Amino acid sequence: MKAVFSLLICVTVTVFAVFGVCQGGDLTKNFYKNSCPLAEEIVQNVTWMHTSTNPVLPAKFLRMHFHDCFVRGCEASILLNSTANSTAEKDAIPNLSLTGFDVIDDIKAQLETKCPGVVSCADILALAARDAVSFQFKKPIWEVLTGRRDGTVSLASEALANLPSPFSNYTTLQQSFASKGLNVQDLVVLSGGHTIGVGHCNFFSNRLYNFTGKGDQDPSLNPTYAAFLKTQCKNLTDTSTVEMDPHSSRNFDAHYYVILKQHEGLFQSDAALLTNTGLGKLINQLTNQNTFFSEFGMSMEKMGAIGVRTGTLGEIRKKCSVIN
Repeated sequence: MKAVFSLLICVTVTVFAVFGVCQGGDLTKNFYKNSCPLAEEIVQNVTWMHTSTNPVLPAKFLRMHFHDCFVRGCEASILLNSTANSTAEKDAIPNLSLTGFDVIDDIKAQLETKCPGVVSCADILALAARDAVSFQFKKPIWEVLTGRRDGTVSLASEALANLPSPFSNYTTLQQSFASKGLNVQDLVVLSGGHTIGVGHCNFFSNRLYNFTGKGDQDPSLNPTYAAFLKTQCKNLTDTSTVEMDPHSSRNFDAHYYVILKQHEGLFQSDAALLTNTGLGKLINQLTNQNTFFSEFGMSMEKMGAIGVRTGTLGEIRKKCSVIN
């Protein structure tokens, strides 16, 4: 979607406290320097190769990484397949439109050939998300600390319970992010990821046709933009897609905040950011691309440290889609 961190603290919310996991744990720069020196180069090369022929991959990987971290922490539970006895996160409704799992498998296979049993799937996803978004710049645009290990549990029910909804209001979004150790600034900054990718009509068409249950339109939505959206989304059940950032959905930039100020945020969760008037100054600042890139990198580093398993916790999967 065009449209989902260096403060290292222990998370005490229930979902993470159960596992006794610290946010940021022992993540370090160049964790694989000795054990697999070419690890990050391999991830970048394979990711860039696929991105060169699949321009939607940056949005898909950014969303996949976000959805992974918000459920059980950044431990690659989003990559696990369902089993006969359990439906995994990737098969939860919010994740059904995710793609790119084959690319993760390709990266993992190449790493296993070079360094068997060394590089975690959790680190692969964190690096691949950064590298896919960075492809257009031909250089990394934020730093990814490494050293994550892989989780062994993946439940669709937890995805439904933990992932912010595109229908969320500001209070719900703020609480969701706070439960993961992220603040309001992180919420606004990470929402800027909606500058790439597309959204499905059925996740915002209520704003066009039935906002309060009376067949009405969301009055906070730019009426000219709403009229355009109605030409793309014919009714409440239409599942067509539209660009989240019109005319810029494949360029990672600060344009999201420009359209947000014009009341052209696609989802209710985008428009919700404008309902807190205290965020106006921050939104204005983020229209500057250099400011956005700098802040986005810091918030991604924080998000990438949520609930990580390090040391002897978890495992290093041999295949990202199944536990060992």
